[in-house]
Amino acid sequence: MLLDEQTSTINSHGAWIGKAILLLDLDAFFASVEQLDHPLWRGKPVIVGGDPQRRGIVSTASYEARAYGVHSAMPASVAQRLCPDAFWCRGRFSRYKELSSTVMGFMLDISPFIQQVSIDEAFLDITPTPHQQIDPAKLAKELQERVAQLGITCSIGIGVSKSVAKVASEEAKPNGITIIYPGTEQRYLAPLPLSRMSGIGPSAQEKLEHLNIRTLGEVAQADSSVLKHIFGKRAEAMRDRCLGKDRDPVIKRSHAQSISSEQSFAQDIFTSNDVENAIKAAASKVARRLRASHKLGNTVTLKVRYADRSIKTAQKRLSQPTDLEIDLRPTLIDLLHTLWREGQPIRLIGVAVSDFGNNSLRQEQMALFDEKHPSEDKQICHDRNEKIEHVTDLVKNRFGEQAVRFGREIKTSEQTTGTAPKNPADYQRD
Repeated sequence: MLLDEQTSTINSHGAWIGKAILLLDLDAFFASVEQLDHPLWRGKPVIVGGDPQRRGIVSTASYEARAYGVHSAMPASVAQRLCPDAFWCRGRFSRYKELSSTVMGFMLDISPFIQQVSIDEAFLDITPTPHQQIDPAKLAKELQERVAQLGITCSIGIGVSKSVAKVASEEAKPNGITIIYPGTEQRYLAPLPLSRMSGIGPSAQEKLEHLNIRTLGEVAQADSSVLKHIFGKRAEAMRDRCLGKDRDPVIKRSHAQSISSEQSFAQDIFTSNDVENAIKAAASKVARRLRASHKLGNTVTLKVRYADRSIKTAQKRLSQPTDLEIDLRPTLIDLLHTLWREGQPIRLIGVAVSDFGNNSLRQEQMALFDEKHPSEDKQICHDRNEKIEHVTDLVKNRFGEQAVRFGREIKTSEQTTGTAPKNPADYQRD
């Protein structure tokens, strides 16, 4: 059922029975925020993404830009050719995070069982209980109206599972509500094309279509050996999704499993100076996010994407948990030497810290130097750098992220594509 201003609610269906999952998706979120804050851009094509001349990628395109064929993840250079008169914006991450947090707050007012999957998308478990019956249509309409009061729109899907809710949310974009009532999900899903189901990517679609399997209903009825050949261990899980029978829970993630930062470069970097500066800049961001989240990490991961788009990662456990850039740097440089040789072009650098455990207080830093660095001078240097990191936190907290930066951070920033991320982890108090 599509819900609009002329459609009645749940009355003809009676009480909702069983699981009820809602998915809220903010429509063309980044671009919508820019149109909200720039009245002259309203009704005009707007593209948020990286520099077309520097390997940028489209993060979000307004619906006006989409009419020209522009879409997310498209190379910015292609988007510029398709829509040369669009208004371009590299992205204002703090502003997007501000509005996203407000919307997530609206959802938490309804249910504590929320799973945010990106900055503009979240699942909500609204399953009725004996003490609290729900009207999904009424609830969805009220939530959509609260979002509209912010000056942006959202699309909502409701179903018996996360996969059904996800498919439903895409049915009537933008600013639509689609409710798939219990018992009707198989009939709803069966005629839909393969591309509508998350988990069926382009490669799987091609293989299925080669076997003349073109709809979700046909996937649901396919022989197990066929599905296993295409999806491997996920074969029966994909069948259940296409039947609307999957029961993946809404995972309430109150704590991030890792804190990370990635930087894509407009032109490949290949000198030790540039690569190490990029790693240090990423480490600085990650360390700041660790401190802001009051977390100490035990494990460091370095990710490198080369010019041929191949990716390698390396990981190492620290001798002591930390939230300081100065402690991350030596390990990251050691990891770099296992992944890269001087002169090899690099397209992307990523740094992540994980394994937070139950650490609440950093242990005495002297332990870091007892065995390898007994020099008192090195301990003094470490303490000085620790103080510098905390002082810069204070300045940035008061005056913004750009208030104080090291030269390496400025240079690395100038080398990046400027593409806006959508992973919630990339917006942690940045």
